[in-house]
Amino acid sequence: MSDYGARKKARNNTAIYADDPEAVTKLEAKLEALQAEQSDMKKANAHWRKHGTMKGFPGMPDEAAARIDAKMETAYSWVQKNGPYEDWRLQNNNANIRRIRKHIAEIQSTSTVSADDGWAFDGGRVAMNTEYNRVQILFDSKPDEEVRAELKRWGFKWAPSQGAWQRQLNSNGLHAVKQVKCIQPA
Repeated sequence: MSDYGARKKARNNTAIYADDPEAVTKLEAKLEALQAEQSDMKKANAHWRKHGTMKGFPGMPDEAAARIDAKMETAYSWVQKNGPYEDWRLQNNNANIRRIRKHIAEIQSTSTVSADDGWAFDGGRVAMNTEYNRVQILFDSKPDEEVRAELKRWGFKWAPSQGAWQRQLNSNGLHAVKQVKCIQPA
């Protein structure tokens, strides 16, 4: 990939990762923007339903209002009835708002986990690796086939680079590590 391609890919990546120290701040900013957009779309639809035109909508230039009015004249009847923002756009935006709220809550709940929250069990230990954002199970020796099958059933993967069975450190990972019977505290 060329330097330009790498720069463009980096610019287009707007993903916010849970292990980013600024994740909650970034997600809250994104949530605020989505909520403002939702409010603006609802106000625009209400203005359209009341006046049948976008002219006079606060903050909208007359040229933009004229473009929307022209588009609405040729739109389907159900779109004309509701306004310039279709129902699916409002619903998708609302779903994104709910998704981000849930993501913020999950990050805040797992941010209280520290590296000291692990425990020892007969034959190894469980570690909360906050640096790599992983729940890790470290065995003293290779576990038998039955134990490995149970680990896989709960979503743990063998990471040779870490010498541990691990999965992401989130609420699902914390739940899963408590379900594996053979690694419960001694």
